[in-house]
Amino acid sequence: MKSFELSNLLKTNEYPGRGIAIGRSEDGRHAVIAYFIMGRSVNSRNRVFVEDGEGIRTEAFDPSKMSDPSLIIYSPVRVFGSHTIVTNGDQTDTIYDGLRAGKSFETSLRSRKFEPDEPNFTPRISGILHFENNSFSYELNILKSNFGDPTACNRYNFFYDVPRIGEGRFIHTYMRDDSPLPSFEGEPEVFTLKGDIDTFTKNVWESLNHENKVSLFVRYVDLETGKWETRIVNKNEK
Repeated sequence: MKSFELSNLLKTNEYPGRGIAIGRSEDGRHAVIAYFIMGRSVNSRNRVFVEDGEGIRTEAFDPSKMSDPSLIIYSPVRVFGSHTIVTNGDQTDTIYDGLRAGKSFETSLRSRKFEPDEPNFTPRISGILHFENNSFSYELNILKSNFGDPTACNRYNFFYDVPRIGEGRFIHTYMRDDSPLPSFEGEPEVFTLKGDIDTFTKNVWESLNHENKVSLFVRYVDLETGKWETRIVNKNEK
């Protein structure tokens, strides 16, 4: 599979929607997690990321303009033991509760499906990192309608047990800006990972469409110490 610069993938797609990128840093020392959200409506754009314990949550930038909190207010990132969960919806909590009950990542998601936002039926995309012995593996999952058929949910899970240095995988909700919005297709895209956390954060944020981007979360986890650095960028600044 061909490898791309993540910035080029983002620059050539005006509206990838929400996206998850996971991989191993160029220096090999860090697991890398990125999650961004975009929006076209006033309601979707009226959000910020805020830190919440070991993870983050979405929050209304201006509560007076929030017309419908469903599907847009949730915790994208949570940590459970040696696992870090990142998703584009409240299935973060489903996975967290599943792990606590002894279920696997994939099994936990069997109780969920795509979002009920007809006619788009936005896919639910999820990721998890498993940390162990100064290394990690990760999974990506997508739940999407069967080519717009709301009666069927297609479920795909991708497991990466030996992440290569300087490489990651990227999955997002939409293939492009259209009406209705076409769901992501195929395997998660391969991208090259370059630079430290600030360089990576800057490149991703500046590559997202200026009108549609809302917030970005990036975390670099040191594989030797388990400690992490986090960056949050919000278009709406409080």
